[in-house]
Amino acid sequence: MNFGLLFKAFDTAMALREVAKRITGSPAPPPVGDSGLVHNSGGGIAGHIEARLTNVVVAALKEAFDRDHARLELERAQIEEQRRRAEEAMRQELRRQAADRELARLRLLAGTALVGWIASVGVFVARLGSATTPARIAMAMGWLLLLSAMATAFTAQGRAGRDIVGGGDGSAAAGAGSIAIWLLTGGLALAAISLMF
Repeated sequence: MNFGLLFKAFDTAMALREVAKRITGSPAPPPVGDSGLVHNSGGGIAGHIEARLTNVVVAALKEAFDRDHARLELERAQIEEQRRRAEEAMRQELRRQAADRELARLRLLAGTALVGWIASVGVFVARLGSATTPARIAMAMGWLLLLSAMATAFTAQGRAGRDIVGGGDGSAAAGAGSIAIWLLTGGLALAAISLMF
């Protein structure tokens, strides 16, 4: 909508109104009705033209403002939709990062359990001749716990992967990850205790 043309039309209408006032000699402005449109109260042809021009200008301005209002509402709706999409994308990214951290933690647990098991086997083989029966039992239980920790961590990684594919954040594997930590700690403690016998 070209507002320059509307303002020129309004200026022309006001100029015609002034000319009509001078011709008819009526100083009072025409009355305005409930709808905001000017009603002709007399004054002949000049008053009639003035009222019609004023009504046309008012209607054009009202239409322009209604159009602008509708456009602004549409822009507001588009901005709200973009904001909603951005928030959803941010939530997805945060879930992805949480899942990546959980997978990294589970991989670290599995790797630590594997290294702990290999180290305890190496120590056991080095002390094979001098190991007592309680030391062998403690070492065997330690191995069992370390291998269980490794298996639990691998299983939790699989669960986390399925959870991520399903749109989750990998939290389904958090419980199994906690169990793997306790198994790893117990296995390393038993391996260390077996060295004391």
